[in-house]
Amino acid sequence: MGKNPEKNKKEKLPDPLDTTMSLGDHLEELRARLILAIIGLVTGTVICLFFGHQIIRFIKRPYSLVTEKYSRSKVEARVKDNKATDASAYVLNAFSANLLNALGADPNAPAIDPRAVTFVHKIYTETMTKLADDPNYTAVAADADSSIFEQRLIATAPADPFIAFMKITLISGLIISSPWVFYQLWMFVAAGLYEHERKYVRTAVPFSTALFVTGALFFLFIIAPLCLKFFLKFGDLIGVSAYWTFDKYISFVTMLMLVFGLAFQTPIAIFVLNRTGLIPIETFKKSRKYVIVVIFFIAAVATPPDVVSQIALAIPLYALFEVGILLSWLSIRKEQAQEAAKEEAK
Repeated sequence: MGKNPEKNKKEKLPDPLDTTMSLGDHLEELRARLILAIIGLVTGTVICLFFGHQIIRFIKRPYSLVTEKYSRSKVEARVKDNKATDASAYVLNAFSANLLNALGADPNAPAIDPRAVTFVHKIYTETMTKLADDPNYTAVAADADSSIFEQRLIATAPADPFIAFMKITLISGLIISSPWVFYQLWMFVAAGLYEHERKYVRTAVPFSTALFVTGALFFLFIIAPLCLKFFLKFGDLIGVSAYWTFDKYISFVTMLMLVFGLAFQTPIAIFVLNRTGLIPIETFKKSRKYVIVVIFFIAAVATPPDVVSQIALAIPLYALFEVGILLSWLSIRKEQAQEAAKEEAK
């Protein structure tokens, strides 16, 4: 008797229980991946310790650019209002008065016509008034005097610079080791998936790294200057001078670099959840109004309590949500087109 082909075919199908991992296996896999990820993070942090000075200059760049423009605008405003010459005019007036008094009271004083002193004072005053209205002088004065108004980061406790430095090296170490860290993360996720689902996870690894770095740099060079400029202008509005500490600035920047880097993982997360069959694309489309509320809640929790930072995170986060839906839709269309081509070929 020949073997039943249907029965033989059924016997060759893999048992789903054989392709899954037990809870103990998952925990062991998680432990191994965490250890490997931490080793990569520590290695990256140690490397960044040797380049701490350059990294600090890199992170302080938005602050330096914003405060430089702010200082120049303050100087230009003072020069245009003829306030920049107030101190020098006051000194000249005092000097002229003292000189005239000394010439009149001291018998040994040289014979200087008092009218000459008055004439010099008049010429000086007229010259400074004309220069105050000269745009070329305004630009030169702003360039020369900007250091007077430069707002340097300060430390209010002995350990603040060291703590801030360690924060910088830790976040920088995470950024440069992110390819390794994300590889370990996605490999842990892949361990619980079927073989045909793992190809999407392998695709996610390089894109996760690129999006994380892009998100961190997006905040540092695009969002951070906008936030800092807003804070300076708002301080002027309520009459408060900005003297920011080094530790607070570093905490603000590094925390939001990390938040933006993680937020930029949204498209990849949506793509993998959809293509592995966990969440259909229709569910994402129908949940847009709820997603907006959740995104603003996450932005409010993850950022400092200011509207600018919250909106600056919420808008890109929702845009990335839509990008994730678009990527999933394009992948589905491509897969359907391939299946249709195979059917036509038959």
